[in-house]
Amino acid sequence: MPDLSINFCGIKSPNPFWLASAPPTNSGYQIARAFDAGWGGAVWKTIGETIVNVSSRYSAVHYANQKVMGLNNIELITDRSLEDNLREIRDIKKRYPNHALIVSLMVESKRETWHEVVKRTEDTGCDGLELNFGCPHGMSERGMGSAVGQVPDYACQITEWVKEVATTPVMIKLTPNITDIRYIARAAVRGGADALSMINTINSITSIDLDTFVPRPAVRGMTSHGGYCGPAVKPIALNMVHSVAADVDMPRRVPISGIGGIQSWSDAVEFMLLGATSVQVCTAVMHYGFRIVEGMIEGMENWMREKGFAKTTDFIGKSLARVADWGDLDLNYSIKANINQQTCIHCGLCYIACEDGCHQSIRMERRGETNYYEVKEETCVGCNMCSIVCPVEGCITMLDKTNGKPEMSWKQYQKLLTEGKIAPIQPPVHV
Repeated sequence: MPDLSINFCGIKSPNPFWLASAPPTNSGYQIARAFDAGWGGAVWKTIGETIVNVSSRYSAVHYANQKVMGLNNIELITDRSLEDNLREIRDIKKRYPNHALIVSLMVESKRETWHEVVKRTEDTGCDGLELNFGCPHGMSERGMGSAVGQVPDYACQITEWVKEVATTPVMIKLTPNITDIRYIARAAVRGGADALSMINTINSITSIDLDTFVPRPAVRGMTSHGGYCGPAVKPIALNMVHSVAADVDMPRRVPISGIGGIQSWSDAVEFMLLGATSVQVCTAVMHYGFRIVEGMIEGMENWMREKGFAKTTDFIGKSLARVADWGDLDLNYSIKANINQQTCIHCGLCYIACEDGCHQSIRMERRGETNYYEVKEETCVGCNMCSIVCPVEGCITMLDKTNGKPEMSWKQYQKLLTEGKIAPIQPPVHV
């Protein structure tokens, strides 16, 4: 059997599947149920000063037949007392010594306050700390959360304060609500961070009630911007994980815990291929429950066996080198669409997409009572759109038409053009 266990900056976990700091980790009862279900670790819902939450708190974006494609929340950190949380953390760690238990922290930006909460938290026997520099609503208005995570100097300074007293690994949770997440990641690492987790939620307003004119979720006729998560944010999270994992200016390499729209084993593998060692899940558990981890474990084991990977470190980061600057991509690589007339159902979606939205490279011909569609190879640019909208799996394929041309990137082209060794590329002629 493939070995799914991980070592995350010294924290051992039976598998890379962790619960993110969120409603599913708000109590010892929930985390015990999660560990019993098979989760390898959990990040306790953020503890700190006593707060009061509002009602309602969540709203969602549904698309076609997909419920909860995206989830918005205006919930703050835990509203349970610090004492209750610390007591339950101590109990859970004693009951589940072989599972990773990390505690998320957020307090006001004072050195002595951070020192106190770190010491009290580590007295529970937890495995590590996650500093919440990412929450985009409520707490940020109080000078915490993303208010810290958007300013490199603040992120570095608070990390330094925590590292002055921390005896367990310190992970920094990064906000995506920033122009370039690498600047905050570098600052946290300069401050002594042992690991990074990303991404936290994205600022959002999900929808508006067209009868009452009140955006959702509504609190006595009002709302506030909230944090967006769920499957819709996965592409953004993948890009940010890669940008940090591949950052050549990072002061030193630290492990990454990937977060953002993960709800299957394949989602988790994608994050790990781009450099994450562990993954954290929230929305999928809120939607489907703790037992989804069973399919995640089985799916990853089957995939690893099929690919010949004995342990997770065999594939972590394996796709990093496959992402390059646009200027390094091969301009001579050429693919063209091909429609299989035997499986085509003549729906015309490819034609509409190409004719109105892309490059007018599909020909429609009326034969009797049926429309037939063929690719005009001379103008097809290989954009993939026809194959994306086609409802028949495998009906439209993209064929390699490079025909032995040598690789030529934009950077190479510019150099040769400047040296007078190549003629300018002529734009395509559309028919």
